[in-house]
Amino acid sequence: MSLATIKPSVVKGSASAPPSKSMSHRLLLLAALSGGTCKVENLAWPQDVLAMTDCLRALGCKVETSSSSAIIDGNNFLRDVSPDLCCRESGNTLRFLIPLCLTLGRPVSLHGSERLMERPQEVYEKLCREQGFGYEKGERAITVEGRLKPGKYALSGSISSQFISGLIFGLLSLSGESVIEITPPFESRSYVEMTLDAVRQFGGSVRFTDDFTICVSGRSLRPENVVCEGDCSNAAFLDAFNCIGGSVKVLGLSDMTSQGDRVYKEHFPRLMSGCPEIDISDCPDLGPVCIALGALLNGCKLTGTRRLSMKESDRGHAMQEELRKLGCEIIVKDNEITVPKAVLHSPEVPLSGHNDHRIVMALSVILSVIGGEIDGCEAVSKTFPDFFDVIKNLGCDVGIR
Repeated sequence: MSLATIKPSVVKGSASAPPSKSMSHRLLLLAALSGGTCKVENLAWPQDVLAMTDCLRALGCKVETSSSSAIIDGNNFLRDVSPDLCCRESGNTLRFLIPLCLTLGRPVSLHGSERLMERPQEVYEKLCREQGFGYEKGERAITVEGRLKPGKYALSGSISSQFISGLIFGLLSLSGESVIEITPPFESRSYVEMTLDAVRQFGGSVRFTDDFTICVSGRSLRPENVVCEGDCSNAAFLDAFNCIGGSVKVLGLSDMTSQGDRVYKEHFPRLMSGCPEIDISDCPDLGPVCIALGALLNGCKLTGTRRLSMKESDRGHAMQEELRKLGCEIIVKDNEITVPKAVLHSPEVPLSGHNDHRIVMALSVILSVIGGEIDGCEAVSKTFPDFFDVIKNLGCDVGIR
């Protein structure tokens, strides 16, 4: 494992937000589903996006990549299919592709890390059981077999939006109209809106007919050349330095984005001015950076935190464990986290990155103030491989060994 050593620094300058991982997944998959040849521009190649391109190839798609773009030829997509897909540690890849695999009528195994397989998949297990499909989950793979048909489906809105988006992708590959009914409360709606925005870029017809009903018109996509927007989730870690004395201008974000994590621009001023209560049920990926800023500034209370335990690590308890080494004792409950105002000190031992990119980046923000080390810093390769190069160029005194 790699060790990052960070000394107290003032971070300033300008940097571009990396391409959105979430939108990259959607655009690449929709390009394949379009059945033609498309170019997707403004891409980067973190591990999660590489997992998607590997799986698209295994599903019969031709993918040619350059440093910042991909040519997707979907003419043979879902026709010449490998029985094994490698999802690495990517929850998006796994959950987006299971419904597509369930349209094939043959067994397909989706492989991934042990932690990925520990993340909840009961929604698809229930769907397979209700439809009479095959579903078998092991320590490192899920094997499914079925013949998904257009129709009416019901999903809980309290689950990860990845399941809803995944079912949309599966139904888009079929002929005919389908309806997805969402049972409230509808959390992470913004991620479903992001899926609809991506579908519209390919001319597809997926729409809300009311607040909880989605109508999907199968095979409505057409080939288009598209550009991926910047990523609000990772931009938040760069903008966080502005809350602690830095001066960073983050470039490349769309004012019209549907990304739920765009709300960090509303939350950060509140964290600077007081001890706010912030609901992150629609933006759980902001949890670690909000906890970090709360600990550095005035404290905070986060609600809607239930899904933090279902990420690359159990993020609430991971931050609790690491902040304890810095003199801050946060309180983690089932659906809320309280961060007290504290005086942090440099850790006597290296902090752990918990094999979680967002934990590593959140801890890096803290250590830019108090100094210290992070073990397992290579976890940033999952979504932001050049994170440490970017902050070093902004003046952060960081070394990797």
